[in-house]
Amino acid sequence: MSVLVALLGAECTGKSTLSEALAKHFDAGLVTEYLREWCATHGRTPRQHEQAAIAAEQAARIEAASRRHALVICDTTPLITALCSEHYFGDDSLTAGALTFQRRCGLTLLCAPDLPWQADGFLRDGPAVRERFDARVRAALTAGGIRWVDIAGADTERMAAAIAAIQRPSSR
Repeated sequence: MSVLVALLGAECTGKSTLSEALAKHFDAGLVTEYLREWCATHGRTPRQHEQAAIAAEQAARIEAASRRHALVICDTTPLITALCSEHYFGDDSLTAGALTFQRRCGLTLLCAPDLPWQADGFLRDGPAVRERFDARVRAALTAGGIRWVDIAGADTERMAAAIAAIQRPSSR
């Protein structure tokens, strides 16, 4: 059975960079953020009725990777899509299922919003939204009874903290 390590966080918190580095370090499977791919393909952000399919595709890609790898690094999970749906559309219909999926992850790493914010001209709302979304993620994890490890600091500090969390016996 594979171990799923989920990296969660608001926009511009280093999830993708850290996910790629961890997958390389551990020679693990990597599931990238489907939402980013979806937006690039469609040239826009998703509408409310498209959120469920995006969450389902993220879950399906994680499931497929878990059949091929003992350790899978997940650059987000359906929970982020569900929380985006809450944030942007006031729609919490995806949250319960996303929390159920999140509980399957052996380890949840929550990337703090302490990196410098960088506009990418397409997906990012700004530092104030990032702070509010971070609070939303933390509240959802707490309400769902899901423990997480905070990942903060510069890139080297984040990498060291994430490696230590993954190597802890309770993570596996």
